[in-house]
Amino acid sequence: MKHSVRTIGIWALAAVLFCMSFGFVQRLVVPKYQSKSIEGSLTEEYYRETLGHDVLFVGDCEVFSNISPAELYRACGIASFIRGSAQQLVWQSYYLLEDALKTEHPSVVVFNVLALKYGSPQSEAYNRMTLDGMRWGSAKIGAIAASMTEGEDPVSYALPLLRFHARWSELEAEDFRCLFQKQSVSHNGYLLRADVRPVTRTPTPAPLTDPHLPETSMEWLSKMASLCKANGIELVLLKSPSIEPYWYDEWDADVQAFAKEHGLWYVNTLTQNDAIGIDYTTDTCDMGQHLNVYGAEKLSRWFGEELKARVQLPDRREDEAYQRVWQEKLERYDTEKAAAIAAQEGL
Repeated sequence: MKHSVRTIGIWALAAVLFCMSFGFVQRLVVPKYQSKSIEGSLTEEYYRETLGHDVLFVGDCEVFSNISPAELYRACGIASFIRGSAQQLVWQSYYLLEDALKTEHPSVVVFNVLALKYGSPQSEAYNRMTLDGMRWGSAKIGAIAASMTEGEDPVSYALPLLRFHARWSELEAEDFRCLFQKQSVSHNGYLLRADVRPVTRTPTPAPLTDPHLPETSMEWLSKMASLCKANGIELVLLKSPSIEPYWYDEWDADVQAFAKEHGLWYVNTLTQNDAIGIDYTTDTCDMGQHLNVYGAEKLSRWFGEELKARVQLPDRREDEAYQRVWQEKLERYDTEKAAAIAAQEGL
């Protein structure tokens, strides 16, 4: 009997040690997204928040590059967060929103419509950057099932060591330094850039093979609208300022029709450049694909005022709890903004 108990104890200890070792190695080889492809850190940074948000943004680079929550708060008193990621597909936006609604109840959700052009899974690499940082639950499981490209193994999302074991030979100091704690790379989901690369040409759009947005995308957008309606949330559709990728009139018509059918506010900022004050010689960091911090702050101030004129939102600058948290956020934002500008001026 004693021998049996001792044997069970040894096997139990061995199992614990194996799980600890497996977990350690897995954390070590999984990409940290701190200095390369930093967009991969955005999803998990949401879970560090301690206060709720009145506005949540979901979508691709046209939200995490173009909207500054710090400026939204400073100028309009709006507490917001961007649940954005690189090439975030509409079903991923849906599940990220579903995940967020388990712990908070925003008044407004803003979805950037550019991703509607994709009606099928696109890239495992981008899937990973969006999904690996999600906490486990039904939303993540649903997002994985909807997003996998051909040949992907769902088990590797639960055990990413199976996917990233080959990185063992590519490990860098960052992988060890950020093993248990990573630095924030964003400001409430916004990636700040101060470099200026002006638009120098007008792109010629390729002809459309189908004049309409994919049916699958519109179905997921309908699900998002239903989710928001069921939770008493105002869904706003946004097309951010950009020169590329091209936003076709036919796609715009599809979104306008959807917005009208569902009673939603659709904001196509491409028609509002003058009102916003966007200058593509100074306000873009990559020749018109994304805004830099100068353009993002202009858009945020304009959009914040337009939003407050349509939706009743509290001014969180008058709330002591928010004041304390956002003062720290603004100080970090201003410090990093000044450093980014100084770095560009020193080039």
